[in-house]
Amino acid sequence: MNKGDLIDAVASATGESKVAVSGVIDATLNTITAALANGDKVTFTGFGTFERRFRRARMGRNPQTGAPVPIAASHVPAFKAGKGLKNAIQ
Repeated sequence: MNKGDLIDAVASATGESKVAVSGVIDATLNTITAALANGDKVTFTGFGTFERRFRRARMGRNPQTGAPVPIAASHVPAFKAGKGLKNAIQ
């Protein structure tokens, strides 16, 4: 399922227009992104938690030459599924 499929499914489930649903989904994703950029966690009880994790600097390898390549430290987004989501997909 891609974003367009999600918009169609939510629009048909709620009876709202696709334009309205698209705006709500865009606003939700932008809000989650801004919260993660500020270092906040976003939790949906029963669904899961979005958070920002720190990945330390490390050495990698160039797959073509095998030469060591330094990889800088960075922050990455992470998602941890909640109990309700885990139970729903088993």
